[in-house]
Amino acid sequence: MDHRLDDDDRDFLTPSHWRLEKITADLRTLRTEWRQSTKPEGVIYELPSREAMAEILDGLAAALFPRHFGPSTLTEDRVDTFVRRALDQSLHGLLEQVRRELRLACGPSGISDRSLDWQAEEITQSFALHVPKVRALLETDIQAAFRGDPAARSLDEVLLCYPGIYAIIRHRLAHTLHSLGAPLLARFAAEISHSVTGIDIHPGAEIGSCFFIDHGTGVVIGETAVIGNNVRLYQAVTLGAKRFQRDENGDLLKGGARHPLIEDDVVVYAGATILGRITIGRGSSIGGNVWLTHSVPPGSQITQAQSRNDVFIDGGGI
Repeated sequence: MDHRLDDDDRDFLTPSHWRLEKITADLRTLRTEWRQSTKPEGVIYELPSREAMAEILDGLAAALFPRHFGPSTLTEDRVDTFVRRALDQSLHGLLEQVRRELRLACGPSGISDRSLDWQAEEITQSFALHVPKVRALLETDIQAAFRGDPAARSLDEVLLCYPGIYAIIRHRLAHTLHSLGAPLLARFAAEISHSVTGIDIHPGAEIGSCFFIDHGTGVVIGETAVIGNNVRLYQAVTLGAKRFQRDENGDLLKGGARHPLIEDDVVVYAGATILGRITIGRGSSIGGNVWLTHSVPPGSQITQAQSRNDVFIDGGGI
């Protein structure tokens, strides 16, 4: 059958003939049904903004490293002024986004707006006090990248050009928000970084000092992963779950420790997949493309020939 349009059909298919009133009405019906099924109270709250969060992250990065991410015209005598302004603007924006997340999470619970405002202020103030600690940790990450890559010519190059550094800056900010009680905003931060770098780090993951992701594209680090100090990962490494537990109705159980523990001084080479709540012992080296689902003792040298085959079900590997 010939589905090509003749000239009369093309004349008919103009914007005025797209039946937009009917489509709009159908979409309104679907939105109403969705809202009634997910929020029976029918109250609509203002959602946090991913776009606003991206601006906040950029402002915080500039406050952390003003010479690199601040204005090119910034002079030494104006650095503190710029940092204060960047922090003030970013924290005010963050306060509003935290307030929106708390209101969305609470719903019609009877908690007063003033109480939510107070909680938002407390979270934002605690976050602000963590900013110097984030900077101190990031300095160890930048040094680790410089020491770990023979192609790195300077610390400035590492900070300005390396996707792994971009990702760890956002992760350390996101992890702080996650720990303080703003998990949705933390997830925004993680996904913004993911979209830019191809590095997917859940904000719940705990990562020690001197962390270096080389190249980085395709790296996945799950929510409950715990990474020690002086750990190096290469591209396409996955620290994932082996399987998902389900309840009696067949629904996935949320939470639960299901991702690897990576001890200090471990190197994981490109394409390695490490699944489940297993421990990679201190000082171990995991070779490229290894598929690993069992713990290994400290000092292990694991290659493809030493890894074993496993059968995975229920979405194992995510």
